[in-house]
Amino acid sequence: MSRATKIVATIGPASSDPEIVKRMIMAGVSVVRLNFSHGKAQDHIDRATMVRQTATECGREIAIMADLQGPKIRIGKFENSRIQLANGDKFVLDADCQLGNQERVGLDYKALPRDVKAGDVLLLNDGLIVMVVEEVKGNEIHTVVKIGGELSNNKGINRQGGGLSAPALTAKDMEDIKTAMSFQADYVAVSFPKNATDMEMARQLANIAGEPYNHRPMMIAKIERAEAIPVLQDILNASDGIMVARGDLAVEVGVAAVPALQKRMISMARASNKVAITATQMMESMIVNAVPTRAEVSDVANAVLDGTDAVMTSAETASGKYPVETVEAMAAICLEAEKFQESRLDADFMNQTFTRIDQSIAYGALFTAHHLRVKAIVALTESGSTALWMSRHDINVPLFALTPSNATRRKAALYRNVTTFDLPQSTDRDFVLREAESVLLAKGVVVRGDMIVMTWGEPMGQIGGTNALKIVRVGE
Repeated sequence: MSRATKIVATIGPASSDPEIVKRMIMAGVSVVRLNFSHGKAQDHIDRATMVRQTATECGREIAIMADLQGPKIRIGKFENSRIQLANGDKFVLDADCQLGNQERVGLDYKALPRDVKAGDVLLLNDGLIVMVVEEVKGNEIHTVVKIGGELSNNKGINRQGGGLSAPALTAKDMEDIKTAMSFQADYVAVSFPKNATDMEMARQLANIAGEPYNHRPMMIAKIERAEAIPVLQDILNASDGIMVARGDLAVEVGVAAVPALQKRMISMARASNKVAITATQMMESMIVNAVPTRAEVSDVANAVLDGTDAVMTSAETASGKYPVETVEAMAAICLEAEKFQESRLDADFMNQTFTRIDQSIAYGALFTAHHLRVKAIVALTESGSTALWMSRHDINVPLFALTPSNATRRKAALYRNVTTFDLPQSTDRDFVLREAESVLLAKGVVVRGDMIVMTWGEPMGQIGGTNALKIVRVGE
């Protein structure tokens, strides 16, 4: 695989046919996202089963990400589905209202009147409509419209600057975690976490739900609340990765702040040995158009140059007209951007202190491969940790994780610049090393005479025990 950056694609009505999913996988999808904001539990179970079967037919390991809905911070419904608001209109957000009209609308998020005060700015429908709170009377929020437009059923609400008290995990999320563990989702994405505690609670629930299946998923924190930014390092420490969820985040902190925050978040994730996904409106125009805009091409390319592990589609592949074409275009953009990515390996290692043997071996492999210009770096791994550590650094050498674990191969499908292959398990070191060379030769990623760097742990078969490095001339 020559492309380092992975693609996460959301599955929905436009992409639930196995043939479409097959074409998307062959076009470059590494991770499939199931959006738990839509559909029933059985829908997600059926789609997960279909994705796994299709991936097997394609000869690929595809990770599945269960994306939790989180709190529904939304307005209710209108009598006629939608209204038109003009600048200067008075409008009431009423927690007790059953069906909205031109003057007021109900709230799915009943606690909103307790979270706001006079002078607060409320942004509805992804910030397209702006209201300023004049006063709060009981369960009624009286506002004046600053920026009007069409407002329809169930649109989202954000408070500028954040500060809404809704918990990250709802009762629905807790049930959805159980559903996700029933098909052993490889990743669980948690919506609207405010702190490390939210992620720790989600992990605990997922581990308990996964225990009957001997499965522990990796946890992704979706950074979309303003209050998550000051405690980002704490959230990273409690997670396996983050998603730069630019939609709600942009509404809360302002669109102008998002590009710099994206760069900062990806950099922090890499420095913390965590994965990063960049999401929201990356190829938005391809919901209806067969080609992306120039701005979208630049957006995807810049995320690649920032060092993101993956770029993600949402409605483009879930409900758009061109799901396969979207993936093809995204893959092509990633490949072109990666040609201009410089390796800064020597600079990365300056002033670093390594305290773990396995981590030191991983970095030693990178340093050796970089200076010897080898064909590949090969990590024989049980958990995938060595491959993850190596993938945090830009190096113009492909990384291969060879493992007997299906779960590890699927999780590593998200790691930047890592390709996984199955490797038989054995405690016989010489047998395993020979098998590793045979796999690489059979897959066509090396030929006899190529120089590669291999890492493994002795004794063979243990988790977290990488302690050996060898420079190998294939076939000799």
